[in-house]
Amino acid sequence: FHNVLCLSKAKGMDINMKKWNWMKRAVSMGLCMAMLTVGGMTAQAAPKAAADEAYRAIFDAEYYYSQYSDLQTAIGMDPDALFAHFVNIGIREGRSGTADFNLRAYIQNNTDLMSAFGENLAAYCEHYIAAGKAEGRQALPGESSDEGLGSYSTAYDVTQQRAINVELAAERINGVVLQPGEEFSFSSQVQSRTYANGYVLGPSYAAGREVISVGGGICQVSSTLYVAMVRAAIPATERWTHSAVVDYVPQGLDATIAEGTKDLKFVNIYTKPLVITATTQDGILTVTLDFQNEA
Repeated sequence: FHNVLCLSKAKGMDINMKKWNWMKRAVSMGLCMAMLTVGGMTAQAAPKAAADEAYRAIFDAEYYYSQYSDLQTAIGMDPDALFAHFVNIGIREGRSGTADFNLRAYIQNNTDLMSAFGENLAAYCEHYIAAGKAEGRQALPGESSDEGLGSYSTAYDVTQQRAINVELAAERINGVVLQPGEEFSFSSQVQSRTYANGYVLGPSYAAGREVISVGGGICQVSSTLYVAMVRAAIPATERWTHSAVVDYVPQGLDATIAEGTKDLKFVNIYTKPLVITATTQDGILTVTLDFQNEA
């Protein structure tokens, strides 16, 4: 009986130990999951926090309130609400958060920064505070600036056959009007690259090599449009870079098109209709984004 009792106690202790070890593992797993969750939240929140810090460096609530009468009525003197408007709407509308800095003007006046920062708006603000201001970079709109929201020009050789594709693609996006919230697809707008649609053979890139294809050259138009988008602070919803470096836009600011697989797309983020203007004259392609004139 004594042996049976001892055996029962031993088994009971063994079972209790197993339960205790299982509970420890469960608690440990729970703590690890909690730490992973917190870590994930921190990792996701970090970029936003860094961006907010950069925006606050070029924002003054009293200036923003006094400068824009529409916000005085809609928001009032609420620093947090004014800052939220500035970050989410005002920056893209071209509003200034301080008297000495305008983000859109800083992008437009300092094209060399676009290769490094692209669509990262907070990075331009950080650069201005850390270096641009001391360097005397232009951070305010010019008195005679007539570039709309954003504009960019590139050169092409009118004697080459690809010029036909450049001019045809430009013609097909010229005058397009996008309503608020409407998405633009470059590939759809310029139509399929076929002989029937007016396109001819021209050089293009495939797997890093130059090849000849129907419609070769239209990527100069999509790339010029993309730089105009960056200067207008309009983000792309789809955009791909070439497999090789192109020379008609700053490095890293190109936008390649491949029918059925790669496109350049963006949404009109504004509350007003947006119009695309694309012109070609004497070998100069200019693409401009601006608000549609009210009748």
